[in-house]
Amino acid sequence: MTEEKIGRLARFVDGLDHAEVHFSEHKNPRIADKEVCEVTIEGHGHHVRCKVQAPDGFAAVDKAYDKLEHQLHKLKTKLRQRYQGAPKAKKGADSLGAVVTLEEAPVDVDLTDDDVEVEGPKIVKSKRFAMFPMSAEEAAQRMDLIGHGFFFFTNAETSRAAVVYRRDDGQVGLIDEAD
Repeated sequence: MTEEKIGRLARFVDGLDHAEVHFSEHKNPRIADKEVCEVTIEGHGHHVRCKVQAPDGFAAVDKAYDKLEHQLHKLKTKLRQRYQGAPKAKKGADSLGAVVTLEEAPVDVDLTDDDVEVEGPKIVKSKRFAMFPMSAEEAAQRMDLIGHGFFFFTNAETSRAAVVYRRDDGQVGLIDEAD
């Protein structure tokens, strides 16, 4: 059922060829919506992601479908409005894409009762990805599409590293690299 339902989303944007669906369950009895469904759809440089919770797996899939349908509709509208003659991004990748490599850092936990040391935060996950020049507005749109609270990119206006982030008031902030 999940495969059929998520497979129907390909009608919105051509080239979406890979979808990953992960189910998990919260063990806390106080949480009413225990079932978690996380879906990532990729293809031709487009990355759309959502994470939803519901009382059961079927309801979680339905919520994820509705959320992804809305995100893909936004993506399709954006692609229609984009100027057709715009050049593709450099390095042979699609202009909406980012090459991502995940490296899980090993976490060593070796604490005894008498020997407790408090250290600074440890890096437990690192990512590498190719950055392409884009405007802050386009970076904000990509941030919304992937569902993150921030997006790291190369600002096309300044040719420097920049970050757009979601503020507590719902607006978007921009951090640009200084001289």
